[in-house]
Amino acid sequence: MADVVNVGVNLDAFSHAISGIQALRSSVTRVFESLKDGMKNRETLEGREKEFLAEFQDNLQAVNRDLNELERLSGLVGRPSESHPLHNSGLLSLDPVQDKTPLYSQLLQAYKWSNKLQYHAGLASSLLNQQSLKRSANQIGASAKRRPKVQPSTLVLPPQYVDDVISRIGRMFPDMSIELFRPNGTSAVLLVTLGKVLKAIVVMRSLFIDRTVVRGYNENVYNEDGKLDIWTKSQYQVFQKVTDHATTALLHYQLPQMPDVVVRSFMTWLRSYSKLFQASCQRCGHFLQDGLPPTWRDFRTLEAFHDTCRM
Repeated sequence: MADVVNVGVNLDAFSHAISGIQALRSSVTRVFESLKDGMKNRETLEGREKEFLAEFQDNLQAVNRDLNELERLSGLVGRPSESHPLHNSGLLSLDPVQDKTPLYSQLLQAYKWSNKLQYHAGLASSLLNQQSLKRSANQIGASAKRRPKVQPSTLVLPPQYVDDVISRIGRMFPDMSIELFRPNGTSAVLLVTLGKVLKAIVVMRSLFIDRTVVRGYNENVYNEDGKLDIWTKSQYQVFQKVTDHATTALLHYQLPQMPDVVVRSFMTWLRSYSKLFQASCQRCGHFLQDGLPPTWRDFRTLEAFHDTCRM
């Protein structure tokens, strides 16, 4: 079979190699069939042993012969070409060690993640399209320019309503004095006096709180011209800390649909400083830390903490 092999033609070498594989499989099958039959249908024990050994030896020699022939034919197939027209991607199929270069599994995983991303992006797009966003890209254009700007109703509340809300909050907390000023028309400024502990200046637009400045009870809250000083910080470090925490509270209590609830919640939180110099820290149990009392109040439980103990 090897004499008719044309070494220069790869197709002939492949064809003969396939024939050699079939011959090898046949010889191996005969070996196992001989072992399965064993020494059956033999007249004497000695004759059965001799015939079995001779047949088994012939079958093994046939397997060895077919295996040598297949190894010789595999050498005639030749090596693959060194040129790869696909550049680096052509090298993926040449490395048989999948554990070292699991490129296929990685590409498959990336393909799955891409499908998941596309699926979730479609769901998010459908949900966002159902919302009436006032700043969506669909409103940009000539029609959007002609459309008049509608101010939110919560920003144009009448002053009487604001005064009524502030008076109700003042009646809720009798130990807190709230004075309302309107230095610039409709904008309200509140001077909140909490016992003999502190004074807070709350600057508002309608019922939205813009900023808060907290000073000590004995500090002056007026300018030389008799107007409320809404800019000067307290000279005491403890009230500077409380001012910073009050600014954080303004960012926490946000509910544009119900601004009166926001103002009431903020005033409830501010009222928790009535025992600023009497309450101990809920974590360390000490009254002072670095010379300061616990200046932080939890937004939900209103418990006192030092600025470092709350972390």
